[in-house]
Amino acid sequence: MNNEWPTSHRAFTAKVSRLTLAAMVSLMAGCAVGPDYQKPLIALPEQFKHRQDDSEDMSQRGQKAAQDHRFWLAFGDPELARLVDQAQAANKDLGVAVSHYAQARALLSEARGDQLPTVTMGARGGHEKLSIDQSYGFPRSHDNYSVGVLASWELDLFGRVRRKVEAQRAEVKASEHEVEALRIAIVGETAATYMTLRGLQERLKVVQDNVENQRQMLNLVDVRVKAGRGTDFDSTRALAQFQSTAARVPVIEASIAVAQHRLAVLTGQQPESLDLVSTTARPLPTLPARISPDTPGDVLRRRPDIAAAEERLKAATARIGVAVGDLFPKFSFSGLVGYQAFKADDVFSSRGAMNSGFLGVDWSFLDVSRVKARIAASESEASAQMLQYQQTVLLALEDTENALVRYSRTRMEDSLLEQAARDSTKAAGMARMRYQSGMTDLYELLDAERAVLSVQEQFVDARTRSALNAVALFKAMAGGWPQPDQLAANQTTARKP
Repeated sequence: MNNEWPTSHRAFTAKVSRLTLAAMVSLMAGCAVGPDYQKPLIALPEQFKHRQDDSEDMSQRGQKAAQDHRFWLAFGDPELARLVDQAQAANKDLGVAVSHYAQARALLSEARGDQLPTVTMGARGGHEKLSIDQSYGFPRSHDNYSVGVLASWELDLFGRVRRKVEAQRAEVKASEHEVEALRIAIVGETAATYMTLRGLQERLKVVQDNVENQRQMLNLVDVRVKAGRGTDFDSTRALAQFQSTAARVPVIEASIAVAQHRLAVLTGQQPESLDLVSTTARPLPTLPARISPDTPGDVLRRRPDIAAAEERLKAATARIGVAVGDLFPKFSFSGLVGYQAFKADDVFSSRGAMNSGFLGVDWSFLDVSRVKARIAASESEASAQMLQYQQTVLLALEDTENALVRYSRTRMEDSLLEQAARDSTKAAGMARMRYQSGMTDLYELLDAERAVLSVQEQFVDARTRSALNAVALFKAMAGGWPQPDQLAANQTTARKP
């Protein structure tokens, strides 16, 4: 068998190399069709309207946390930090988003492959028998053996394929930023649910303390009734208020269980994993006195939802070029190098060598109306993505302004209700002393007890809202979040048994 590379093959390879080099030079010299992406320019205010002015007593903890992606550490609660870390590693929704990101990266690799030649190799061997009409006097029965390498390549002279890759690359970046946005949302929901849980536990303690106080008051009323210093009406009214207050306990306990279930699912656990968070009541974390944001431009640059919207706009712009590319001819080159023979021993001999090369042109000039329709559709999509980007910017500014004003106002509410709770507790104690000494009737005492419960619950609710608004403000200002590649590694580690 002759395994020497035939001279005709070397000549053919030289021709292919020269043609490929010429095509690459033309490709590099050509311009990509369609519009180039231009970053949208949006006028932004210098500062947020409801930004609190810097002052000497500003909480440095709050100011630092505004720029730290681990904003939950600003609350100084180890249990919260543990839950957030677990949510980032094991949350199922986040795992789905990471998988979609990996899918987008795989599609980008496929799109990049369109810029390279497609090479396939095949071999065939068999026996063939022709009919009399097919043979034309040649032998009707013979063996046929062939082996060859086929290469095909679309010469991207006008940049259609490059625009396709550009669009897919932008889609990957958009998916990356969407993972970051979802991560912020899940961390924020975990922190908010934790704050709600601690607020409910504080509220439960307030109600239980009031139940105990009213139990003691009921005993006092019964003693006075037995001593002839009261009536059954007094005893019935005191009992009704006691039962009304006690009825709040199971409702709050149910809400606590719901919050625990939500935390379990957020951290990738079964809902019944109530040992995830201690059922022992713990106070709400201490909040920063003030949280000072950066400029609107800095905040918007950090927000992944805006980055994702911009990448979607970039992809839509590139797809205009893909559609415009159909107005231009598509040049493709294909070549075959191989051997074919009627005897197995002659397959790799010089007499069996064969090669071919073709330069094809595909131009849909007769289908211009459909091409123009696709171009118009892609331009409309780009316009829609531009509006979506602008809307996302406006919503981000609104989100931050709302969070700023809500946090500052709830902190003011905290201060006022804290004093009101102290005053109402003092008034209730004075009413009890007056009732015991016979200086007032039961109605005044019951009213004072109702007031102290109401104000104390309002104070706890206000502190809970302040904590939730602090979380919302940190979310609105975003932060330097880790890349999805690292997040994917964390998710993979968390899924291992």
